[in-house]
Amino acid sequence: MSDDQALTGPGTQTRRALLTGVGAAGAAVVLAACGSDDTGDGGAAPTSGGPAVPSTGDAGGGDRQGAQSLASTADIPVGGGKVLAAEGVVITQPSPGQFKGFDPICTHQRCPVSNVDGGTINCTCHFSKFSIEDGSVKAGPATAPLASKPVKVVGDQISFA
Repeated sequence: MSDDQALTGPGTQTRRALLTGVGAAGAAVVLAACGSDDTGDGGAAPTSGGPAVPSTGDAGGGDRQGAQSLASTADIPVGGGKVLAAEGVVITQPSPGQFKGFDPICTHQRCPVSNVDGGTINCTCHFSKFSIEDGSVKAGPATAPLASKPVKVVGDQISFA
């Protein structure tokens, strides 16, 4: 009997069996991470290295709607935008003076979107891209648009409407 197969007592597993079990458990974790498009988990959104954003249905904007300034108009570039993950909104300015708000959670697998660049809101988890004008899908795998979040401008301050 080799060292890999030597038993030291009743019910003891071989080293080979133990390592096989650990490998199988690791494979199960990896496969679970590559799950389906199901978005009904209600938990925290997975991330691609950024902070987790709670998946509360309102993406964190609930109680604060209209309560405080989110950004200054000067913070949002024309033809671009800014992801405000802590506030639960992406604010864009598709044309001068026109500001739009969107949910910052990708509709594909609930990852937080990461940036606004090249006229799109981008999710780096699986590379979905959304329009800064209306949140529509510009590139998949996402198939549903980002939800709109109403914002208003008072003076040079942007807040939830």
